[in-house]
Amino acid sequence: MAAFDPWDPDFLADPYPSYAELRARGRVQYFEPTHQWLVPHHADVSALLRDRRLGRTYQHRFTHEDFGRTAPPPEHEPFHTLNDHGMLDLEPPDHTRIRRLVSKAFTPRTVEQLRPYVARLAGELVDALVEKGGGDLLTDVAEPLPVAVIAEMLGIPEADRAPLRPWSADICGMYELNPSEDTAARAVRASTEFSDYLLGLIAERRKHPGDDLISGLIAAHDEDDDRLTEQEMISTAVLLLNAGHEATVNATVNGWYALFRNPAQLAALRADHSLIPTAIEELMRYDTPLQLFERWVLDDIEIDGTTIPRGSEVAMLFGSANHDPEVFAAPEELDLTRKENPHISFSAGIHYCIGAPLARIELAASMTALLGKAPTLSLGGEPLRKPNFVIRGLEGLRVDVA
Repeated sequence: MAAFDPWDPDFLADPYPSYAELRARGRVQYFEPTHQWLVPHHADVSALLRDRRLGRTYQHRFTHEDFGRTAPPPEHEPFHTLNDHGMLDLEPPDHTRIRRLVSKAFTPRTVEQLRPYVARLAGELVDALVEKGGGDLLTDVAEPLPVAVIAEMLGIPEADRAPLRPWSADICGMYELNPSEDTAARAVRASTEFSDYLLGLIAERRKHPGDDLISGLIAAHDEDDDRLTEQEMISTAVLLLNAGHEATVNATVNGWYALFRNPAQLAALRADHSLIPTAIEELMRYDTPLQLFERWVLDDIEIDGTTIPRGSEVAMLFGSANHDPEVFAAPEELDLTRKENPHISFSAGIHYCIGAPLARIELAASMTALLGKAPTLSLGGEPLRKPNFVIRGLEGLRVDVA
Protein backbone atom coordinates (compact mmCIF):
# COMPACT_ATOMS: atom_id res chain seq x y z
CA MET A 1 0.00 0.00 0.00
CA ALA A 2 2.94 2.33 -0.65
CA ALA A 3 0.70 4.39 -2.94
CA PHE A 4 -1.32 5.58 0.06
CA ASP A 5 0.55 7.11 2.99
CA PRO A 6 -1.53 9.91 4.53
CA TRP A 7 1.26 10.86 6.97
CA ASP A 8 4.00 11.24 4.37
CA PRO A 9 4.82 14.90 3.49
CA ASP A 10 5.37 14.03 -0.18
CA PHE A 11 1.98 12.35 -0.34
CA LEU A 12 0.32 15.32 1.41
CA ALA A 13 1.96 17.72 -1.03
CA ASP A 14 0.37 15.93 -3.99
CA PRO A 15 -1.74 12.82 -3.33
CA TYR A 16 -3.22 12.63 -6.82
CA PRO A 17 -0.55 10.43 -8.49
CA SER A 18 -0.94 7.96 -5.62
CA TYR A 19 -4.69 7.95 -6.13
CA ALA A 20 -4.13 6.95 -9.76
CA GLU A 21 -2.13 3.95 -8.52
CA LEU A 22 -4.88 3.04 -6.06
CA ARG A 23 -7.55 3.16 -8.76
CA ALA A 24 -5.38 0.96 -11.00
CA ARG A 25 -5.12 -1.65 -8.24
CA GLY A 26 -8.86 -2.14 -7.93
CA ARG A 27 -12.11 -0.82 -6.60
CA VAL A 28 -11.50 -1.47 -2.90
CA GLN A 29 -8.41 -2.10 -0.76
CA TYR A 30 -7.91 -2.66 2.95
CA PHE A 31 -5.60 -0.20 4.74
CA GLU A 32 -4.25 -1.79 7.91
CA PRO A 33 -2.94 1.36 9.71
CA THR A 34 -6.44 2.83 10.02
CA HIS A 35 -8.42 -0.44 9.69
CA GLN A 36 -10.42 1.02 6.82
CA TRP A 37 -11.49 -0.11 3.37
CA LEU A 38 -10.37 2.50 0.84
CA VAL A 39 -12.73 3.23 -2.06
CA PRO A 40 -11.02 5.34 -4.77
CA HIS A 41 -13.38 5.25 -7.79
CA HIS A 42 -16.02 7.90 -8.49
CA ALA A 43 -18.83 5.48 -9.34
CA ASP A 44 -18.35 3.47 -6.13
CA VAL A 45 -18.00 6.55 -3.92
CA SER A 46 -21.10 8.13 -5.44
CA ALA A 47 -23.11 4.92 -4.98
CA LEU A 48 -21.95 4.31 -1.41
CA LEU A 49 -22.85 7.85 -0.36
CA ARG A 50 -26.44 6.93 -1.21
CA ASP A 51 -26.37 3.34 0.12
CA ARG A 52 -28.43 2.96 3.30
CA ARG A 53 -26.43 -0.13 4.27
CA LEU A 54 -23.79 2.35 5.35
CA GLY A 55 -24.11 5.04 7.97
CA ARG A 56 -22.27 7.90 9.60
CA THR A 57 -23.18 6.24 12.89
CA TYR A 58 -24.19 2.75 13.94
CA GLN A 59 -25.61 3.60 17.35
CA HIS A 60 -29.16 3.91 16.02
CA ARG A 61 -29.02 0.13 15.44
CA PHE A 62 -26.23 -1.35 17.52
CA THR A 63 -24.37 -0.91 20.77
CA HIS A 64 -20.61 -0.56 20.59
CA GLU A 65 -20.27 -4.15 21.77
CA ASP A 66 -22.83 -5.54 19.28
CA PHE A 67 -20.97 -3.78 16.49
CA GLY A 68 -17.61 -5.08 17.57
CA ARG A 69 -16.26 -1.63 18.45
CA THR A 70 -14.86 -0.09 21.60
CA ALA A 71 -16.65 2.85 23.20
CA PRO A 72 -14.73 6.14 23.17
CA PRO A 73 -12.77 6.92 26.34
CA PRO A 74 -14.89 8.71 28.98
CA GLU A 75 -12.54 11.71 28.94
CA HIS A 76 -13.50 12.33 25.27
CA GLU A 77 -17.20 12.58 26.15
CA PRO A 78 -17.65 16.36 25.62
CA PHE A 79 -16.42 16.06 22.03
CA HIS A 80 -18.63 13.05 21.26
CA THR A 81 -21.71 14.59 22.87
CA LEU A 82 -21.24 17.64 20.67
CA ASN A 83 -20.35 15.70 17.52
CA ASP A 84 -22.87 12.88 17.85
CA HIS A 85 -25.90 15.19 18.10
CA GLY A 86 -25.13 17.00 14.84
CA MET A 87 -27.02 15.89 11.76
CA LEU A 88 -23.81 15.05 9.86
CA ASP A 89 -23.19 12.15 12.25
CA LEU A 90 -26.77 10.95 12.60
CA GLU A 91 -28.89 8.60 10.53
CA PRO A 92 -32.68 8.43 10.06
CA PRO A 93 -34.99 8.95 11.81
CA ASP A 94 -33.02 11.49 13.91
CA HIS A 95 -31.16 12.86 10.89
CA THR A 96 -34.40 13.31 8.96
CA ARG A 97 -36.10 15.17 11.82
CA ILE A 98 -33.15 17.47 12.57
CA ARG A 99 -32.40 18.29 8.91
CA ARG A 100 -36.07 19.08 8.34
CA LEU A 101 -36.14 21.45 11.32
CA VAL A 102 -32.82 23.09 10.45
CA SER A 103 -34.04 23.58 6.87
CA LYS A 104 -36.95 25.63 8.25
CA ALA A 105 -34.45 28.17 9.59
CA PHE A 106 -31.67 27.73 7.01
CA THR A 107 -33.79 28.44 3.95
CA PRO A 108 -32.64 29.33 0.42
CA ARG A 109 -34.21 32.76 0.98
CA THR A 110 -32.16 33.25 4.14
CA VAL A 111 -28.98 32.33 2.29
CA GLU A 112 -29.80 34.49 -0.74
CA GLN A 113 -30.46 37.52 1.48
CA LEU A 114 -26.83 37.28 2.63
CA ARG A 115 -25.46 37.85 -0.88
CA PRO A 116 -25.07 41.67 -0.59
CA TYR A 117 -23.45 41.36 2.85
CA VAL A 118 -21.02 38.70 1.58
CA ALA A 119 -20.10 40.80 -1.47
CA ARG A 120 -19.57 43.92 0.64
CA LEU A 121 -17.43 42.11 3.21
CA ALA A 122 -15.35 40.39 0.52
CA GLY A 123 -14.75 43.77 -1.12
CA GLU A 124 -13.66 45.36 2.16
CA LEU A 125 -11.24 42.52 2.93
CA VAL A 126 -9.70 42.68 -0.53
CA ASP A 127 -9.45 46.49 -0.34
CA ALA A 128 -7.42 46.13 2.86
CA LEU A 129 -5.19 43.51 1.22
CA VAL A 130 -4.56 45.79 -1.77
CA GLU A 131 -3.91 48.83 0.39
CA LYS A 132 -0.99 47.13 2.13
CA GLY A 133 0.38 45.68 -1.12
CA GLY A 134 -0.36 42.05 -0.34
CA GLY A 135 -0.30 39.73 2.63
CA ASP A 136 -1.54 36.29 3.59
CA LEU A 137 -4.59 35.42 1.53
CA LEU A 138 -5.57 32.85 4.16
CA THR A 139 -5.72 35.16 7.17
CA ASP A 140 -6.59 38.37 5.29
CA VAL A 141 -9.46 37.12 3.09
CA ALA A 142 -10.13 33.37 2.99
CA GLU A 143 -10.60 32.92 6.74
CA PRO A 144 -12.38 36.07 7.95
CA LEU A 145 -15.01 36.03 5.20
CA PRO A 146 -16.84 32.74 5.87
CA VAL A 147 -16.30 32.94 9.64
CA ALA A 148 -17.91 36.37 9.72
CA VAL A 149 -20.75 35.25 7.44
CA ILE A 150 -21.74 32.19 9.47
CA ALA A 151 -21.30 34.12 12.72
CA GLU A 152 -23.56 36.83 11.32
CA MET A 153 -26.12 34.19 10.33
CA LEU A 154 -26.03 32.58 13.76
CA GLY A 155 -26.26 35.94 15.49
CA ILE A 156 -22.92 35.74 17.30
CA PRO A 157 -21.89 39.30 18.29
CA GLU A 158 -18.70 40.61 16.68
CA ALA A 159 -17.03 40.98 20.08
CA ASP A 160 -17.46 37.21 20.69
CA ARG A 161 -16.08 35.92 17.37
CA ALA A 162 -12.34 35.69 18.06
CA PRO A 163 -12.42 32.14 19.54
CA LEU A 164 -14.61 30.68 16.79
CA ARG A 165 -11.86 29.73 14.34
CA PRO A 166 -9.53 28.26 17.03
CA TRP A 167 -12.41 26.27 18.50
CA SER A 168 -13.30 24.96 15.05
CA ALA A 169 -9.70 24.04 14.21
CA ASP A 170 -9.30 22.11 17.48
CA ILE A 171 -12.60 20.24 17.04
CA CYS A 172 -11.86 19.38 13.41
CA GLY A 173 -8.54 17.85 14.44
CA MET A 174 -10.54 14.82 15.54
CA TYR A 175 -11.61 14.15 11.95
CA GLU A 176 -8.06 13.33 10.88
CA LEU A 177 -6.88 9.71 10.71
CA ASN A 178 -5.78 8.25 14.07
CA PRO A 179 -5.82 11.54 16.02
CA SER A 180 -3.39 11.77 18.95
CA GLU A 181 -4.34 12.15 22.60
CA ASP A 182 -3.10 15.74 22.47
CA THR A 183 -5.46 16.39 19.54
CA ALA A 184 -8.31 14.78 21.49
CA ALA A 185 -7.58 16.90 24.57
CA ARG A 186 -7.70 20.11 22.51
CA ALA A 187 -10.95 18.98 20.86
CA VAL A 188 -12.52 18.21 24.25
CA ARG A 189 -11.54 21.61 25.63
CA ALA A 190 -12.85 23.42 22.54
CA SER A 191 -16.09 21.40 22.60
CA THR A 192 -16.69 22.33 26.23
CA GLU A 193 -15.91 26.02 25.77
CA PHE A 194 -17.93 26.35 22.55
CA SER A 195 -20.90 24.49 24.04
CA ASP A 196 -20.87 26.63 27.18
CA TYR A 197 -20.79 29.79 25.08
CA LEU A 198 -23.71 28.65 22.93
CA LEU A 199 -25.74 27.64 26.00
CA GLY A 200 -25.55 31.24 27.14
CA LEU A 201 -26.35 32.62 23.70
CA ILE A 202 -29.37 30.30 23.30
CA ALA A 203 -30.67 31.38 26.72
CA GLU A 204 -30.32 35.01 25.68
CA ARG A 205 -32.15 34.40 22.38
CA ARG A 206 -34.98 32.61 24.19
CA LYS A 207 -35.56 35.81 26.16
CA HIS A 208 -34.90 38.18 23.28
CA PRO A 209 -35.44 36.49 19.87
CA GLY A 210 -33.93 38.11 16.80
CA ASP A 211 -33.90 37.40 13.08
CA ASP A 212 -30.75 35.28 13.37
CA LEU A 213 -30.36 31.55 12.80
CA ILE A 214 -30.11 30.67 16.52
CA SER A 215 -33.50 32.31 17.06
CA GLY A 216 -34.79 30.44 14.04
CA LEU A 217 -33.54 27.11 15.40
CA ILE A 218 -35.27 27.82 18.73
CA ALA A 219 -38.54 28.59 16.94
CA ALA A 220 -38.41 25.79 14.35
CA HIS A 221 -41.03 23.09 14.72
CA ASP A 222 -43.15 20.93 12.47
CA GLU A 223 -46.72 19.69 12.30
CA ASP A 224 -46.05 17.19 15.10
CA ASP A 225 -44.59 20.06 17.18
CA ASP A 226 -41.19 18.38 17.11
CA ARG A 227 -38.47 20.80 18.15
CA LEU A 228 -34.72 20.68 18.43
CA THR A 229 -33.41 19.82 21.86
CA GLU A 230 -30.93 22.21 23.43
CA GLN A 231 -28.06 19.82 22.67
CA GLU A 232 -29.23 19.47 19.06
CA MET A 233 -29.27 23.26 18.72
CA ILE A 234 -25.74 23.52 20.12
CA SER A 235 -24.45 20.72 17.89
CA THR A 236 -26.18 22.20 14.84
CA ALA A 237 -24.70 25.65 15.45
CA VAL A 238 -21.20 24.18 15.82
CA LEU A 239 -21.63 22.02 12.72
CA LEU A 240 -22.83 25.00 10.67
CA LEU A 241 -19.83 27.03 11.79
CA ASN A 242 -17.25 24.27 11.30
CA ALA A 243 -18.59 22.91 8.02
CA GLY A 244 -19.68 26.40 6.98
CA HIS A 245 -16.19 27.79 6.84
CA GLU A 246 -13.57 24.98 6.81
CA ALA A 247 -14.36 23.94 3.25
CA THR A 248 -14.64 27.54 2.03
CA VAL A 249 -11.35 28.61 3.61
CA ASN A 250 -9.46 25.68 2.13
CA ALA A 251 -11.21 25.85 -1.24
CA THR A 252 -10.14 29.50 -1.48
CA VAL A 253 -6.43 29.02 -0.75
CA ASN A 254 -6.15 25.66 -2.55
CA GLY A 255 -7.92 27.22 -5.51
CA TRP A 256 -5.75 30.32 -5.77
CA TYR A 257 -2.59 28.28 -5.32
CA ALA A 258 -3.77 26.09 -8.22
CA LEU A 259 -4.44 29.19 -10.33
CA PHE A 260 -0.96 30.57 -9.65
CA ARG A 261 0.51 27.26 -10.80
CA ASN A 262 -1.62 27.33 -13.96
CA PRO A 263 -0.98 30.84 -15.35
CA ALA A 264 -2.78 30.26 -18.63
CA GLN A 265 -5.98 29.36 -16.79
CA LEU A 266 -5.59 32.36 -14.46
CA ALA A 267 -5.10 34.64 -17.47
CA ALA A 268 -8.26 33.27 -19.08
CA LEU A 269 -10.21 33.90 -15.86
CA ARG A 270 -8.88 37.45 -15.58
CA ALA A 271 -9.91 38.08 -19.18
CA ASP A 272 -13.42 36.63 -18.72
CA HIS A 273 -15.06 36.90 -15.30
CA SER A 274 -18.09 34.99 -16.60
CA LEU A 275 -15.96 31.87 -16.02
CA ILE A 276 -16.24 32.33 -12.24
CA PRO A 277 -19.10 29.81 -11.69
CA THR A 278 -17.42 26.98 -13.61
CA ALA A 279 -14.04 27.98 -12.17
CA ILE A 280 -15.34 27.48 -8.64
CA GLU A 281 -16.64 24.01 -9.45
CA GLU A 282 -13.41 23.05 -11.20
CA LEU A 283 -11.19 24.30 -8.38
CA MET A 284 -13.30 22.36 -5.85
CA ARG A 285 -12.72 19.27 -7.99
CA TYR A 286 -9.09 19.87 -8.85
CA ASP A 287 -7.79 20.15 -5.27
CA THR A 288 -10.57 18.81 -3.07
CA PRO A 289 -10.86 20.46 0.38
CA LEU A 290 -12.28 17.30 2.03
CA GLN A 291 -10.25 14.33 0.85
CA LEU A 292 -11.93 11.50 2.73
CA PHE A 293 -15.37 10.75 4.13
CA GLU A 294 -16.00 7.80 6.41
CA ARG A 295 -19.01 5.49 6.74
CA TRP A 296 -19.73 2.45 8.90
CA VAL A 297 -20.92 -0.75 7.23
CA LEU A 298 -24.26 -1.57 8.87
CA ASP A 299 -24.97 -4.63 6.70
CA ASP A 300 -22.51 -6.63 4.61
CA ILE A 301 -21.77 -5.10 1.22
CA GLU A 302 -19.85 -6.39 -1.77
CA ILE A 303 -17.57 -4.37 -4.03
CA ASP A 304 -16.09 -6.07 -7.06
CA GLY A 305 -16.30 -9.53 -5.48
CA THR A 306 -14.90 -8.41 -2.11
CA THR A 307 -17.27 -8.74 0.83
CA ILE A 308 -16.93 -5.93 3.37
CA PRO A 309 -18.54 -7.19 6.58
CA ARG A 310 -20.79 -5.38 9.00
CA GLY A 311 -18.74 -3.48 11.56
CA SER A 312 -16.14 -2.35 9.03
CA GLU A 313 -15.32 1.26 8.23
CA VAL A 314 -15.24 2.47 4.64
CA ALA A 315 -13.10 5.46 3.66
CA MET A 316 -14.43 7.09 0.52
CA LEU A 317 -11.62 9.01 -1.16
CA PHE A 318 -13.25 12.17 -2.48
CA GLY A 319 -9.96 13.50 -3.86
CA SER A 320 -9.41 10.33 -5.86
CA ALA A 321 -13.02 10.17 -7.08
CA ASN A 322 -12.72 13.76 -8.32
CA HIS A 323 -9.74 12.73 -10.46
CA ASP A 324 -11.22 9.54 -11.88
CA PRO A 325 -10.60 9.45 -15.66
CA GLU A 326 -13.71 7.28 -16.07
CA VAL A 327 -15.71 10.43 -15.27
CA PHE A 328 -13.47 13.43 -15.95
CA ALA A 329 -11.59 13.98 -19.21
CA ALA A 330 -7.93 14.81 -18.52
CA PRO A 331 -8.59 14.93 -14.76
CA GLU A 332 -5.06 16.10 -13.86
CA GLU A 333 -5.52 19.23 -15.96
CA LEU A 334 -7.13 22.36 -14.53
CA ASP A 335 -9.86 23.39 -16.97
CA LEU A 336 -11.94 26.35 -15.83
CA THR A 337 -14.32 25.85 -18.76
CA ARG A 338 -15.17 22.26 -17.76
CA LYS A 339 -18.91 21.94 -18.32
CA GLU A 340 -19.54 18.35 -17.20
CA ASN A 341 -18.26 18.39 -13.63
CA PRO A 342 -20.07 15.96 -11.30
CA HIS A 343 -17.54 16.40 -8.49
CA ILE A 344 -18.52 15.15 -5.06
CA SER A 345 -16.75 17.78 -2.96
CA PHE A 346 -20.07 18.57 -1.22
CA SER A 347 -20.84 14.85 -0.70
CA ALA A 348 -24.12 13.29 -1.93
CA GLY A 349 -27.23 11.55 -0.68
CA ILE A 350 -28.94 12.50 2.57
CA HIS A 351 -25.70 14.05 3.89
CA TYR A 352 -25.23 16.41 0.94
CA CYS A 353 -23.86 19.66 2.34
CA ILE A 354 -26.75 21.88 3.42
CA GLY A 355 -24.43 24.88 3.19
CA ALA A 356 -23.27 24.31 -0.41
CA PRO A 357 -25.28 27.27 -1.81
CA LEU A 358 -23.75 29.61 0.80
CA ALA A 359 -20.24 28.28 0.12
CA ARG A 360 -20.67 29.00 -3.60
CA ILE A 361 -21.83 32.56 -2.85
CA GLU A 362 -18.79 33.15 -0.62
CA LEU A 363 -16.32 31.66 -3.09
CA ALA A 364 -17.79 33.72 -5.94
CA ALA A 365 -17.71 36.90 -3.85
CA SER A 366 -14.06 36.57 -2.86
CA MET A 367 -13.00 35.56 -6.37
CA THR A 368 -14.93 38.46 -7.93
CA ALA A 369 -13.38 40.94 -5.50
CA LEU A 370 -9.84 39.61 -6.00
CA LEU A 371 -10.11 39.59 -9.80
CA GLY A 372 -11.62 43.07 -9.88
CA LYS A 373 -9.62 44.85 -7.19
CA ALA A 374 -6.30 42.96 -7.39
CA PRO A 375 -5.84 42.12 -11.08
CA THR A 376 -2.06 41.76 -10.64
CA LEU A 377 -2.30 39.41 -7.64
CA SER A 378 0.70 37.06 -7.64
CA LEU A 379 2.21 34.36 -5.47
CA GLY A 380 4.52 35.82 -2.83
CA GLY A 381 6.33 32.60 -1.96
CA GLU A 382 5.83 28.85 -1.89
CA PRO A 383 3.29 27.97 0.81
CA LEU A 384 3.55 25.28 3.45
CA ARG A 385 0.98 22.49 3.26
CA LYS A 386 -0.86 21.75 6.51
CA PRO A 387 0.19 18.36 7.93
CA ASN A 388 -3.39 17.13 7.56
CA PHE A 389 -4.85 14.68 5.08
CA VAL A 390 -8.63 14.59 5.56
CA ILE A 391 -9.10 18.38 5.60
CA ARG A 392 -6.68 19.59 2.93
CA GLY A 393 -5.35 23.11 3.18
CA LEU A 394 -2.36 25.41 3.48
CA GLU A 395 -0.71 27.03 6.48
CA GLY A 396 -0.93 30.30 4.58
CA LEU A 397 -0.70 31.78 1.09
CA ARG A 398 1.49 34.85 0.72
CA VAL A 399 0.43 37.09 -2.16
CA ASP A 400 1.72 40.33 -3.66
CA VAL A 401 -0.29 43.13 -5.25
CA ALA A 402 1.96 45.18 -7.52
